Amino acid sequence: MKSPYNTILLLATSLLLYFISVSGCHAQGMAFSNFPKYEVRAVWLTTLGGLDWPHSYATNQASIEWQKKELTDLLDKLKAANFNTVLLQTRIRGTVIYPSAIEPWDACFSGKPSVSPNYDPLAFAIEECHKRGMEIQAWIVCMPLGKWNSFGCQALRSKYSYLVTKDGAEGYMNPESPMTATYIAKICKEITEKYDIDGIHLDYIRYPETWKLKIPAYQARENITHIVKEVHDAVKGVKDWVKISCSPIGKYSDLSRYSSHGWNALNKGCQDAQGWLRDGLMDQLYPMMYFKGNQFYPFVFNWKEKSYGRTVVPGLGIYFLSSSEGNWSIDEIERQMYVVRSVNMGYAFFRNKFLCDNVKGIYTFTKEEFNKYPALIPPMSWASNRKPAAPKSIKVVKSSKFETVTWNSVDNNNGGTLYNVYASRTYPVDVDDVRNLVAQRSRTNQLTLRQSSGNIFYAVTAVDRYGNESNAVQLPDKRVITPSNTFIKNDGKRMTLPDKGSELDADLILIKSLTGTTVATRPYKGTYANISKIPDGCYRVYSLGKKNISHRLGFLIIKR
Repeated sequence: MKSPYNTILLLATSLLLYFISVSGCHAQGMAFSNFPKYEVRAVWLTTLGGLDWPHSYATNQASIEWQKKELTDLLDKLKAANFNTVLLQTRIRGTVIYPSAIEPWDACFSGKPSVSPNYDPLAFAIEECHKRGMEIQAWIVCMPLGKWNSFGCQALRSKYSYLVTKDGAEGYMNPESPMTATYIAKICKEITEKYDIDGIHLDYIRYPETWKLKIPAYQARENITHIVKEVHDAVKGVKDWVKISCSPIGKYSDLSRYSSHGWNALNKGCQDAQGWLRDGLMDQLYPMMYFKGNQFYPFVFNWKEKSYGRTVVPGLGIYFLSSSEGNWSIDEIERQMYVVRSVNMGYAFFRNKFLCDNVKGIYTFTKEEFNKYPALIPPMSWASNRKPAAPKSIKVVKSSKFETVTWNSVDNNNGGTLYNVYASRTYPVDVDDVRNLVAQRSRTNQLTLRQSSGNIFYAVTAVDRYGNESNAVQLPDKRVITPSNTFIKNDGKRMTLPDKGSELDADLILIKSLTGTTVATRPYKGTYANISKIPDGCYRVYSLGKKNISHRLGFLIIKR
């Protein structure tokens, strides 16, 4: 009997062969024309040396504002391309980007080690991401401390020498000291307590690749797992909805048919990352899958197979698009994106500069083709699957150029309530269709939009901090109330047209498939409409008025 993994791998291989056989991404787009409602779309934002941000130092108020503008411009660009997750480097090399009671300031913001830029970059980044409906996770570099005599390494050595070990010219947190777990967990807890962060993202949570282990591999893995558990318990003890994630080496272990060539998470890095998912220590993984061909695709599906119902988001190495890094073809990254979407995995780009610099058109492709519509972050159903209470009323106030949608606030506790807003010309608004999503994770109970021609209908849902979404409250259509779940009578040749009543202004009937494709239009006149050439099946029936306003009239089941 075939295992589920073999079945998935067979499907993956078939998909991959198809992609390789077609030229260009137009065929790929046709193959995956449906856009997912739930998908992590993430980017790593590096602060080390100002690689992604900041590109200038904050020395006075004007330079502080310029530094802030650098970030808001980046976030605007990410929002325009429908990204929903930012992984912001928060602990760098024994140094941090916020006022900490544990570690000193990094020099990347002020230009001087241990010197404050006179504002809180982490607090600012969280506020700006949340304004745009994006999640932000604090990216914690766990083990590396930089050069042995660098500022961060020296600062830690002077206070806690037993936590630091040397390998060549580099300093590292010692994974074999039990106090290392306590120390890293303390930093993560400090961030969780002080900030409205959405996640703690552990990077380099592994043994350095240059180390020669002097203990059995299983014991080394236990040392790393101990650190993960300490962080998990410290964070979840404060806010259970804050995600714990990490970026393991991109290949978990050797596969039966494909070797990792010695570079894998389990044996080289001593990261039992799949075990962390299984045991509930991780909510998300972002494996660093900066490879091609048989070093990418089989290992992607291994991660998917062993995800244990949690979220695994492959990290894609878009830096290889640069001529100085690898000069990959854009087609390679596009294929990887389509394949991971085909199995509902999402993706993360390393790193932001290469995306926002549009190297080889990666930003243009992502914004205009791949992320054409927004997506929600998958809910943490393993932590809580309770559907939150829905808003109970919704109103629209129109002015000359704008209309403001308001709804009553809902208290769902656990970190506050967020809101998703949907809009459509069709009533009721289909909240399962991501094309109707106009705002996500709103923290207020109103939204102002520019008016468009014709009537627009709105629906609002409440979202808790775990990502669970409530039922929708619909803006009432006061002109006509139609039984949208009615089954329309037919004999296989003719369907009975519903009565328009005195208020429904409609000239046409639209007959659509359950996926929303229009299969036929008929005049909305008389008593019957001809359906003799429509194949057997189940359809939705809508009216269409002169002002392009549509209403769902019911379902049509044709069975001859």
